[in-house]
Amino acid sequence: MKILVVDDEVKLADALGELLRRNKFIVDVVYDGEDGYFYAKKGDYDVIVLDVMMPQMDGYEVATKLRQNKCNIPILMLTAKDEVASRVKGLDCGADDYLTKPFATEELLARIRALTRRQSELVFDELTYEDITLNTSNYTLACGQKTVSLGAKEYEIMRFLMANSSQVISKDIIISKIWGLDSDITENNVEAYMSFLRKKLFYIGSKVTIMTKRLLGYYLEKSE
Repeated sequence: MKILVVDDEVKLADALGELLRRNKFIVDVVYDGEDGYFYAKKGDYDVIVLDVMMPQMDGYEVATKLRQNKCNIPILMLTAKDEVASRVKGLDCGADDYLTKPFATEELLARIRALTRRQSELVFDELTYEDITLNTSNYTLACGQKTVSLGAKEYEIMRFLMANSSQVISKDIIISKIWGLDSDITENNVEAYMSFLRKKLFYIGSKVTIMTKRLLGYYLEKSE
């Protein structure tokens, strides 16, 4: 599961990021609303933890703009305010849940788990592109009657490529979305995973392959 934390209180944001990583989440942390909106719009997150009170673009505005742009990632809104009007405004702006500071870490984790469970009920069991099908419940890739198992990162990369099949995706974006901003993964690692996936596509007899656009990134294409 991948979480985006958006909070201008740097120490708190970093502490939340570390807490979530210790609980096996992949986490990106940003410190203002504009970056939060950019990352959320471009990213592949399961939950956004979004602070309300931020300069320039506050959490209400971020949530509103994301919903206007058809971004349906669950939002857990954080605020120091406990007034009913503030909570109502956050929910009306598109937040899915609300947590008032200060809060217990156990409650934060429980609310995130609840949001991810709720989201998983809306996710299809399969993704398809041309002649391949990715099963999201058992991490297998199929073409016709032939299937192959994918490792966890292979699965995440293939899901990302299939979900963005109309785009060329850079190595930097892949590293950020699959491993996180603080990862030590290099471009060579990405190239190795692409090689693994190409071999598996060939193994199942698919006409789809992962193409490279020089200096730009990767995309899926079906050969005739």
